[in-house]
Amino acid sequence: MPPKSEPTTTKTQYSYPSDDYSIDPIFHILRILPFSFLRPPKLRLKIPTITLPSAMTVFTFILLTYFMVVSGIVYDVIVEPPGIGSTQDRFTGAVKPVVFMPGRVNGQYIIEGLSSGFMFVLGGIGIVLLDLALDKNREKSVKISFASAGIVFVVIAYVMSMLFIRIKIPAYLR
Repeated sequence: MPPKSEPTTTKTQYSYPSDDYSIDPIFHILRILPFSFLRPPKLRLKIPTITLPSAMTVFTFILLTYFMVVSGIVYDVIVEPPGIGSTQDRFTGAVKPVVFMPGRVNGQYIIEGLSSGFMFVLGGIGIVLLDLALDKNREKSVKISFASAGIVFVVIAYVMSMLFIRIKIPAYLR
C-alpha cells in the first residue's frame, strides 16, 4: 500500500494577519497618533544580577530542611501534640514529665521529634566530618580530628536513636 501524502496547504487571502496589521481604523489612529507628538523616554535599566549563594549557605539550608522534615514538623503542625507529656506515679501520686509517647509508634510529642531529629542531624554531620577527613590536602592532625569527631558523632547518634526506639517500644530487638 503506498504511503499517504500529506495534504498541501496553500496560502489564501484569509491567512493569519501579522501583528502590525489591523482593519480597524480606530486601532490604527490610537497606535500612531500618540507617538506623533510624544517620544518614549530612553531608559537605561539595569538587569538585576542574582548571585548564587555560597556552598555553605546551601548546605546549611539543606541541613535545616532535613532537620525539620525528620523532626516531624509537618506532623506537629497538623496534629498539634503537646510539647511534653505527663504521667502520674502510682505510688506517690506525683506528676512526672514524659518526653516519649510510649506505645505509639506513629505519635510523638514535640520534644521527642526535635530530639530524634537532632540525633539524625548529628549522625549526618558525623558522616560529613568523616568525608572531610579523607581530603588529601589537609594536615594529618586536622584529618585525625575530623575522623575522630565524625566517628564519635555517628556512634552517639546511633546509640541515642536506638535508646529512643527502646524507650518508645519497650520490647524492640529483645
